[in-house]
Amino acid sequence: MLRFELTGRLSDIDESIATHRRALASTETGDSSLLPVGNISGLGMALGMRFRHTGDLSDLEEGILSLQRAVELTPDDEVTCAPYLCSLGLLLELRFICTRDMSDIAEAVSAHQRAMDAIPISHPNLYIQLENLARTFSQRWKSTRDLTDIHEAISLSRKALELALEWDPDPPRTMCHLANNLNRLWEATGKLSYLEESISVKARAVKLTPEGDPQMPYRLYVLGSGWQTRFGATGDISDITDAVSALKRAAQAIPTNSIHVPGYFLGLGDALLRRCTKTRSLAGGSTEGPSSDIEDEMEGLAAIKLAVSTHGGPTQIVDRLHGARMWARHLMIMAPHSPDVLIALDAALDLLALRGGIEQTIRMRHIQLEGSAGIAPEAASIACELERPDKALEWLEQGRCLVWNQINRLRTPLGGLHLSNPSLAKSIMNVSRRLESAGSSREHSHIDMPLRQKISLQEEARTHLDLAKQWDELLHRARAIPGFESFLLPARCPALLQDLPESGPVVVINVHKQRCDAIALRAGDEPRHIHLPNFSEQKANAAADQEPPTRAVGRYRGTRGTPIRTVLQGLWIDVVKPILGVLEISKFEQGHDRVPPRIWWCPTGALSFLPIHAAGIYCPGVESETVLDYVVSSYTPTVSALTERVRGNHPIEDGVSGLFLTSQSNAPGASKIPGTTMEVRSVYKKAIKTGIRALKVEGANLTVDECLGHLEEFSSVHLACHGYQNPEESLRSKFRFHNGTLDLATILRKDLKHADLAFLSACETSTGDEKLSDEAVHLAAGMLAAGYRRVVASMWSIGDTRAQEVAKTFYDYLWKDREPGSGTGFDGSQSAYALHHAIQKLRDDLGDTDGAILAWAPFVHFGY
Repeated sequence: MLRFELTGRLSDIDESIATHRRALASTETGDSSLLPVGNISGLGMALGMRFRHTGDLSDLEEGILSLQRAVELTPDDEVTCAPYLCSLGLLLELRFICTRDMSDIAEAVSAHQRAMDAIPISHPNLYIQLENLARTFSQRWKSTRDLTDIHEAISLSRKALELALEWDPDPPRTMCHLANNLNRLWEATGKLSYLEESISVKARAVKLTPEGDPQMPYRLYVLGSGWQTRFGATGDISDITDAVSALKRAAQAIPTNSIHVPGYFLGLGDALLRRCTKTRSLAGGSTEGPSSDIEDEMEGLAAIKLAVSTHGGPTQIVDRLHGARMWARHLMIMAPHSPDVLIALDAALDLLALRGGIEQTIRMRHIQLEGSAGIAPEAASIACELERPDKALEWLEQGRCLVWNQINRLRTPLGGLHLSNPSLAKSIMNVSRRLESAGSSREHSHIDMPLRQKISLQEEARTHLDLAKQWDELLHRARAIPGFESFLLPARCPALLQDLPESGPVVVINVHKQRCDAIALRAGDEPRHIHLPNFSEQKANAAADQEPPTRAVGRYRGTRGTPIRTVLQGLWIDVVKPILGVLEISKFEQGHDRVPPRIWWCPTGALSFLPIHAAGIYCPGVESETVLDYVVSSYTPTVSALTERVRGNHPIEDGVSGLFLTSQSNAPGASKIPGTTMEVRSVYKKAIKTGIRALKVEGANLTVDECLGHLEEFSSVHLACHGYQNPEESLRSKFRFHNGTLDLATILRKDLKHADLAFLSACETSTGDEKLSDEAVHLAAGMLAAGYRRVVASMWSIGDTRAQEVAKTFYDYLWKDREPGSGTGFDGSQSAYALHHAIQKLRDDLGDTDGAILAWAPFVHFGY
């Protein structure tokens, strides 16, 4: 391992790992407490070192597990435990950089603090531990922005440097850490003196580093980044010139196989483009000036392209993703018709999928995706500007609802592959089941958890990662079979246009700060691009940024005095009416047993939180014009989610066809909703009278496990209860029962093969998470992911009495034409029409005042 630190040759660290493995294998007794701790910790340290050079996550996970075991076998008060805790803290910090899981950085801080407690104050390596603890505080500040953390990091770094100048043969390392923390303090406070000191310390570190030193590229990189930062603050062109010079030297010196290549070249590319922009601004914006600006532009774009296309490792995914967006944006200014625009955006969408990779739990995937929101809508807006609605559609499908798409891929029927290669199909099925379970079932680690439990969770994490690798390998094998080349790859436009519903168009509406567009899809036609010049992301955000209705709907007040009718009128004029006009959908004439056409809305961004289905001009006392007068509206999270249901629209088996109902009127910790009991009893009575197979269980008579069992036994379910949207952990959004809660994570673990219709007579069942607006993280989407073909849900809190009225009218319509002898089952194929009818009836009864609209507008239909 020491030789590797001196030479950087991977063969040396590979040999060290193999040596430790052999030593452990030769002493294997079945009792881990008898294994040599030195070899366990040595293996962990060596694996961590290899991860830093290769980016292989399996090395990181195994390294953490080995060091946790070493710590478990060594008393805290022994000096020998300190290096194990130190190494464990370093690897936990590295995993935090990859995952942004706050529990990892909390564990890292704890490990380093415990190591400090174990080291005598006179120990010559104390400066190393001070430095490590400082770095973890600094990393935590990047997520929390708590000034206490960054001040503590700088205080520790200064103490570390004092000791390093006495004990460390390489003090520039500690200097760089102090300088980085000073740079972050400048970010936090805006005081230029901190940035000046940071650059001064970095320059000193470079001066003290001999040429050819393996650390020289990094020290040049951080110095160049410092000058680049100061240029951004002062605009002094000498700073950006110095930055380019240092970053070029760093990029030329870094080994080509280093996982840090993307970061170095992205920094260089950004600096070159900044210098190009500055040079042109000094020339009055002309591009006809010195050739140096053109050279900077071309060289900068080439550097960013290299950064994006170089694999690097998991710690570089965010940099590469940022680089892809930067590349595309600059090309749209410089050369919008360059083929590299599409290449850059294709890369961005591929990297987005890596950031939310299947080797993570669903919770961690959502945390990662929060930091990359808006990539798919941005790509789609560029595609629309280039008149490529096909690419816009592909990118929106690929980059939105990533987690739902991953779950769906794990559940894809393998009939065709099974005929071609039964053994491979069986392996894929087995791994997919284990992967889905691993993604949703692992407990979340926390600082107070016993070490043995943490080790168990780490073993689960390592198994999860191994399964993800197996999954990728199996898919690679499947795609090598003729006819399966695109097996489970993101669908291209021709495939997305297959199996569209015949009964009406699907309209994808993209909202981005640059522009807003709709893409209309009809069976048998090419995608139709509809520009929406009068709508904007700002308008969507303003409309969505209204105070949510209280449970007593009549007490709703919009912020800044904006009534709901004003919001709906804006949606009608700017969005819906232009779309219906292009599609030549006219106002529906009632009577003669005709039914209005259907339409499926697939909105993005803030528009996902707005009731498009209720858009219109509402004028009490005069004739209104609304969406309801033209079409029957449904929603779909993605186009694929809808076409899959069209393909799978097969008859329901008699043995499971039927309706399970439950009312939970008095759940602990929630307000009473006595109307749910009357609602469920009324629907149940109607079902029995109509001859439909039904089961009703109320209140405390139902457990969560029993409910899950009934979901498998009945094709349809009616849940009348409180719904709760968890803004911090979306997968913990839940239905409240008397005996516990049924959350989204639990529902997702069910693969309900015979599911048809879910009526969620609960509040906030289609309310998404603003931080994940393109992930459709709500209970209605969860029911779709669990297998339901169609879901009735609510966008905000609903009135107890109104819910009863809608439910009664809905089922009356759904079952009105049942013929004698049709059996005890039913399907929800007419559920969109039934909800449309129920809403219209409630609207007729209440009128079109703001309060009336808020009573009937929250009810929505999802799916086919």
